[in-house]
Amino acid sequence: MERLLRSALARVIRRGSLTVVFASGEKVIFGDGSGSPPVMRFTSPSWQKQVALDPELKFGEAYMEGGIVIERGDIAEILALLMSQVGLQVPSAPAKGLMKLRFLFRRLAQFNPRDRAQKNVAHHYDLDGRLYSLFLDADRQYSCAYFERPDQTLDDAQLAKKRHIAAKLLFDRPDLATLDIGCGWGGMGLYLAENAGARVTGVTLSQEQLGVAQCRAEERNLTDRAEFRLQDYRDAPGPFDRIVSVGMFEHVGIGHYDEYFTKVAQLLKDDGVALIHSIGRSEGPGITNPWIAKYIFPGGYIPALSEVLPAIERAGLFVTDVELLRLHYAETLKAWRERFLAHREEVERIYDERFVRMFEFYLAASEMAFRHQGMMIFQIQLAKREGVVPMTRNYITEAEAALKAMEKQNRPGLRLAGE
Repeated sequence: MERLLRSALARVIRRGSLTVVFASGEKVIFGDGSGSPPVMRFTSPSWQKQVALDPELKFGEAYMEGGIVIERGDIAEILALLMSQVGLQVPSAPAKGLMKLRFLFRRLAQFNPRDRAQKNVAHHYDLDGRLYSLFLDADRQYSCAYFERPDQTLDDAQLAKKRHIAAKLLFDRPDLATLDIGCGWGGMGLYLAENAGARVTGVTLSQEQLGVAQCRAEERNLTDRAEFRLQDYRDAPGPFDRIVSVGMFEHVGIGHYDEYFTKVAQLLKDDGVALIHSIGRSEGPGITNPWIAKYIFPGGYIPALSEVLPAIERAGLFVTDVELLRLHYAETLKAWRERFLAHREEVERIYDERFVRMFEFYLAASEMAFRHQGMMIFQIQLAKREGVVPMTRNYITEAEAALKAMEKQNRPGLRLAGE
């Protein structure tokens, strides 16, 4: 089985170099010999066999469980090398067979009725709240930031993301009833209530996030403008003038897209505007990486636009704007990974060393998917009729300037980097 693993590594690694120390003690350099190759070591023949047969699942498990030890460099460097290969080859025949099988059963894996959806959300978002405070920005934005400048801080880029989304939602008058689907810890909803004058209803399936969001609304004296509920979006009341969803659509599952957009259409007023912010894939329909599905986001799926737009059309909604953010999430994930590793010992005290390796692998693999494998963010603006959204995009820049002024008025001490 070591021979199969050698063949797979030789097939994949064509540019750059990776040194692999096999369980037998033999050291082999794969690639073109350039650079100073990172070094990884397999601790047993069993892990070599498992990675050779099912690299998409077992490579991450081997790193988590100590089956792979990084002796030079780090896991992010190795993943960057592996995932950046041009025309990435399927490592082996068994791996190719598993990929086809997983694609065949992908709808079953993404079946998310109400009870299963709540369990899937709890799996990731109901982790110890201290964990997220260690690597997210001060507002706990657990989604892609919007880097207006390369040197922008994470906190400023997350604020810019909220401002950019709010501008697209066209808050042209106060007290617009707004639904935040998958409201997280409340950051987006509170921003809209405070700076756009919205009346926000935020829904989440996470008990942990709900408690934080409600406390934050009380602390900022916004309970009269921002209400947060433990509720499935399918049970949300309506109608609403505005609907926003940031980083939630990835959890819907492909078999539920018609249900999702039909519900958005039902909840949205005739002159309303909606904005869906989601991770997307640029290479057409695929499957959720099995390691991510098992350990990080069960039931999740990153869609291609070709899978999303037909469901929007069937729901009777108009697509009024689409924007793609390409490397913004790579930079967001890099910042999260660096912050996470800076608190590695603290995370280990909260959980254990295995959890630290798991979460490091998740952040590093996700970052490299955005850098090298065509992952991106799409922001789709929706309406129910023509004429609701201006004919040109100039209004976005104008609205962002007005929102920035409002931020400073509401937070007099606020200073943005570069100002």
